[in-house]
Amino acid sequence: MEQRDQLRKSGKPRPQGQNQGGRPEHRGRQDAQRDRRPSAGTASGLWLYGVHPVEAALANPARRLRRLVLTEEGEAALAARLPKPWAIPGERIERDKLDAMLGRGVVHQGIGLQADPLANPSLADALKRRGPVVVLDQITDPRNVGAIMRSAQAFGAALVIAQERNAPEEGGALAKAASGALERIPLLRTVNIARALIALKAADIWVMGLDAGGTTRLSGAALGGRRAALVLGAEGEGLRRLTRETCDELVSLAMPGGMESLNVSAAAAVALYEIIR
Repeated sequence: MEQRDQLRKSGKPRPQGQNQGGRPEHRGRQDAQRDRRPSAGTASGLWLYGVHPVEAALANPARRLRRLVLTEEGEAALAARLPKPWAIPGERIERDKLDAMLGRGVVHQGIGLQADPLANPSLADALKRRGPVVVLDQITDPRNVGAIMRSAQAFGAALVIAQERNAPEEGGALAKAASGALERIPLLRTVNIARALIALKAADIWVMGLDAGGTTRLSGAALGGRRAALVLGAEGEGLRRLTRETCDELVSLAMPGGMESLNVSAAAAVALYEIIR
């Protein structure tokens, strides 16, 4: 406890009610550990598609698989990356039928996998992994969430935390943007983001909200070896007031080129690189 208090005192005081600045891209414990996420698809599971998401799902022993369908070209592409035998036999399907099954405009690369959603991990188990934590405060675009998960995996984050409501369900669009990271890094769903941040603090993690109006420039060196959590706000609203107030500090990215903000997934990648370098 004394060590944690010293860590708190060594940083800047917790900001109270700071203004978001209108730039959204820079934008306990029991709730953070709940296993309450229902199926993200129908009772028969959800559909994943594309070479990388399906390859990663087939290689993930924690993923319950139901049905694998492939065009001739899709089967060849998957076999080139993941030699047979696969965890589930594949069924040949014509491209027009797969289009109709998954929806016109879906870039499925001739591969579709029906599976159950992944189980929600506990916070305690997920924190056994090394690296920073990424927290998403009501980010609703599945492609942004998927892209953030891809960056989180690339830069060695321990887990990603998102809210149960006002966040995209696990599904094909999110998995496609994550490019396999959905199977490799835990995605923890929590009822209450502020309580999750309090639980992270109790685990001696320094909680930083990324905000264009933050007076402190994000610097990995300034962390002094402390484990960090990076909190990102919604695309349209930014960090909510209670989320900002619960962070240990608000930080911003150095952008000498004069741009005021970045897309939230791009900002996440830059911030994670800065944290670990």
